[in-house]
Amino acid sequence: MTEWILRPAEPGDVEVIAELRARVMRPDLERLGRFDEHRVRQRFRDSFVPQYMSVIVADGTFAGSVALRPAEDGHWLEHFFIDPELQGRGLGTAVLRTLLEQTDAEGILVRLNVLQGSAAQRLYERVGFTVESQDPVDVFMVRKPS
Repeated sequence: MTEWILRPAEPGDVEVIAELRARVMRPDLERLGRFDEHRVRQRFRDSFVPQYMSVIVADGTFAGSVALRPAEDGHWLEHFFIDPELQGRGLGTAVLRTLLEQTDAEGILVRLNVLQGSAAQRLYERVGFTVESQDPVDVFMVRKPS
C-alpha cells in the first residue's frame, strides 16, 4: 500500500475527477447498457460540491476522490473513485476505514449507492454496509455507526 492523504477538493478539481469517474464507471455502466460518454461526466459536474469532497493523493499524485455529504439522517458517501491503476492495493479500503472511523466517532449513519453487479459492493460489505434497497440499476446500502 502507498502513502496517502486526503486534501479538500477545489473548484479546479472538477474535470480531473469527472474524467476519473468516466474511467471507473464505464465497465459497469456499459454492462448495464447505460454508458453515455457525455452524461457520465456531466452528472458529476452538475453535482460537484467542493465543500464535501476530498481528493485522494497517493505518493504525491492524484489517486481519486471521495465525498461525505451531510443529509437529514446521516451522511451520503459519494463520488468514491480510485484510479484503476491503484485499485486492489488496499488504498480504497484504507480511505474508507478512515472516513468511517470519523463517522463512527460522531455516531453518524452513512448511506451510499453502488451500481448493480459492481465489485465495489464487496468492499462496502466488508466494512459493514448492508443492502437497504435495490432496483435494476442501483443498490442502496447503509452502515450504522459501530
